[in-house]
Amino acid sequence: MITENEKRLAAFENMLQSVIEQYDSADERMKQLKAEGKEKTATYRQLMGSKMQMQNILSLYKVHDLLD
Repeated sequence: MITENEKRLAAFENMLQSVIEQYDSADERMKQLKAEGKEKTATYRQLMGSKMQMQNILSLYKVHDLLD
């Protein structure tokens, strides 16, 4: 039987993985756009905003010792 705490831990782990994947995806796409000289496009700027948001979340995890 799965306890409530185990469910919460699994949800946290899933969220953390999702944030890491979103950060990495935005970073990779930004590198591609930069290589194409498209740093001033709306897409690049949206990705930068998303990447910064994911970075802030990851920083909070680190502050609370929830991330290596």
